[in-house]
Amino acid sequence: MAVPATSLPPLLKDELDIVIPTIRNLDFLEQWRPYLSPYHLIIVQDGDPTKVIKVPEGYDYELYNRNDINRILGPKASCISFKDSACRCFGFMMSKKKYVFTIDDDCWVAKDPQGNEINALEQHITNILSPSTPFFFNTLYDPYRKGADFVRGYPFSLREGVPTAISHGLWLNVPDYDAPTQLVKPAERNTRFVDMVMTIPKGTLFPMCGMNLAFDRSLIGPAMYFGLMGDGQPIGRYDDMWAGWCCKVICDHLGLGVKTGLPYIHHSKASNPFVNLKKEYKGIFWQEEIIPFFQQVQLPKEAVTVEQCYIELSKQVKEKLTGVDPYFTKLADAMVTWIDAWTEINSGSSKTAVANGTPKVSKSK
Repeated sequence: MAVPATSLPPLLKDELDIVIPTIRNLDFLEQWRPYLSPYHLIIVQDGDPTKVIKVPEGYDYELYNRNDINRILGPKASCISFKDSACRCFGFMMSKKKYVFTIDDDCWVAKDPQGNEINALEQHITNILSPSTPFFFNTLYDPYRKGADFVRGYPFSLREGVPTAISHGLWLNVPDYDAPTQLVKPAERNTRFVDMVMTIPKGTLFPMCGMNLAFDRSLIGPAMYFGLMGDGQPIGRYDDMWAGWCCKVICDHLGLGVKTGLPYIHHSKASNPFVNLKKEYKGIFWQEEIIPFFQQVQLPKEAVTVEQCYIELSKQVKEKLTGVDPYFTKLADAMVTWIDAWTEINSGSSKTAVANGTPKVSKSK
């Protein structure tokens, strides 16, 4: 059962890793120090592996660049995107903790309408440790929050809820828009703070954003694959959404929950809409085929683990989406490679692989 709504969540210091993809020095962590410094960081350096990434003093971290990824995974490194924030999923694979919080390096601590700083990680932990209600919608949203409960007419048989696999946070300031929307609304900023958490109903998809996201790695980790994006691929900026669609279908099949809403972070800068349009161009067309596919996909009863579900999903991607573009054959194969790599790294045989690709580590606390 969940922690009582009136209690502060535990820190989970020894049970949670923070994963950050980056191409630059992590100066933004100075502002996050009061909230993130107790935790272990896994930094995935994208782009040029010879560039030195500086991390503020006092953080305990390990840093992987592309050379590390290639050494650790060998031929299976082909499933990890290059020059795209999708590389973050390598950090998910390398974590050995139960929970993961991932954040982008252009995200700052947000403030609520009263001017108080928001501890985003604390809210994510609260979300993850409380049940979800995907099978029947509660009109007071999350019934496990302080000051809320199940409304009249809510079935008592469903009030225990189900485990929460994913906590999806939102953003103030720069919205998470696609390139066409950016172009027609270049100055638009999100200033609306909505004090709400809700479970996304079973059978409903959502566009997952990876810049402010937490998940229970033990429940859904193998499905948190951000696909093949970026350098050498015909598409970018759909990595987190691809993972979100896959995860939601699997959560629905396995009876797990996904929450969205609080916490907010402050998204500090808008990326170039013309660059984004080049990355998103094909995805804007493809999504009109991809989303109906995920809406209709059925997983067999025999698929009872996340890995089994994901392999089955890869088969259906290859069968039903390859007609949209040959890229999806490549993506489906990469999904299988991802599961193979995940299984290897997270089994006893992974010790040798990691030893042959030791990352740069700092324990300066």
